[in-house]
Amino acid sequence: MNRIVPPMEKLIFASRWLQAPLYLGLILAQGVYVYQFMHELAILLTQIGSLSEAQVMLIVLGLIDVVMIANLLIMVIIGGYETFVSRLDLAGHPDQPEWLSHVNAGVLKVKLATALIGISSIHLLKTFINAEHLADRVIIAQIAIHLAFLISALAIAWTDRVMTDTLLASKKAH
Repeated sequence: MNRIVPPMEKLIFASRWLQAPLYLGLILAQGVYVYQFMHELAILLTQIGSLSEAQVMLIVLGLIDVVMIANLLIMVIIGGYETFVSRLDLAGHPDQPEWLSHVNAGVLKVKLATALIGISSIHLLKTFINAEHLADRVIIAQIAIHLAFLISALAIAWTDRVMTDTLLASKKAH
């Protein structure tokens, strides 16, 4: 049995590299969002004189939404890779994100939950601007979804805080 365990542990540890293609796929998805952003920006710039204020605001909110989703992708790609696959060799790099130096699974979850709330807020604002064209049940459903994101984010942050406090208390005791 002792001959089997070390190679098995090495295989299990090496299996983290199976996630690398997933992060590469997210980079491709990021490219799709760049295209989407440029497409919406082109619509805004080419139709600027014929759009109402509400239409301009909806397009701009759409642009903000795309940027926030792109930011979420970057957090998942960089933070997830760094946390679960391999360290990024960025020591001394002038563009190293500040948050990367203290990222772990808990911090990443809280950041992702916060980003989802921001994205949900943009969608909710777009809904309120366009409310006269939507059924009440759609608006109520979007509010409920947003509230679910808020409650989930608070629960994740609270759980992370409790776990961190428990770890600190445990380290002090030893």
